[in-house]
Amino acid sequence: MTSKRPYDLKERLVDYSVRIIRLSEALPDTKAGRHISVQLLRSGTSAAPNYAEATGAESRADFVHKVKLAVKELRETDVWLLVAARAGLVNPPEVLDALLKETDELISILFTSAQTARRNKDRPPDEN
Repeated sequence: MTSKRPYDLKERLVDYSVRIIRLSEALPDTKAGRHISVQLLRSGTSAAPNYAEATGAESRADFVHKVKLAVKELRETDVWLLVAARAGLVNPPEVLDALLKETDELISILFTSAQTARRNKDRPPDEN
């Protein structure tokens, strides 16, 4: 029997990607809607694979770099979500509140993870 860990960041990021895909599919079929859809798909679905790569990093520096890439993409996604809301592409715009909150939480988690890894880079392995 396999049991899911109570907190699995990879799974949370995959779920986030699925939410972004669903939102992208729901945007209007207009020039602006298609443009923002593509941008959201690109940035909003890249955090999960970047994090997956980070978990297999070859060094602590490589881990930090890949986690920072995931953070960068999530920050971009945050902006595209705000643009979609303010442009009236999602009605009511409050529909995005939960997704914006999740974006902020994931940024915070990954940013803290990168900071911790960077801070621990000079410690011997047995002290981490």
